[in-house]
Amino acid sequence: MHTTFAIATNGPGLYEFTRDVAAWLAGVAAGREGLLTLFVRHTSCSLVIQENADPDVQGDLLAFLHRLVPPSDDPSMVYLRHTYEGPDDMPAHIKAALLPVSLSIPVSGGRAVLGTWQGIYLFEHRVRPHKREVVARFS
Repeated sequence: MHTTFAIATNGPGLYEFTRDVAAWLAGVAAGREGLLTLFVRHTSCSLVIQENADPDVQGDLLAFLHRLVPPSDDPSMVYLRHTYEGPDDMPAHIKAALLPVSLSIPVSGGRAVLGTWQGIYLFEHRVRPHKREVVARFS
């Protein structure tokens, strides 16, 4: 069983969609055991499981990645050649290469086995708004 989640983004940041996943699992995996696989169909964003209690965690992650991989118009990034799609594009590809683009989450009793403070996020790396697709498969 599979579905696709559409996630609208408005610039860099973490976009939680744990509730959407939980609602879908409740319908297709009710009371069952299995594995949930999530895969993002884009090369400039990522998927992460991260704390969903303190928004400072998300802000700090965003700030760290921006510092680690600044825009291509930053003097430290002059070596980049793929720059014609904007100063955020190649850095977004680098961030997506460093972070996961797929997740595997155990399912027990029809629910994702996540920790108390864990949420499922799409991590957008581009500046302009996008409509991202995450494919989910339960098996």
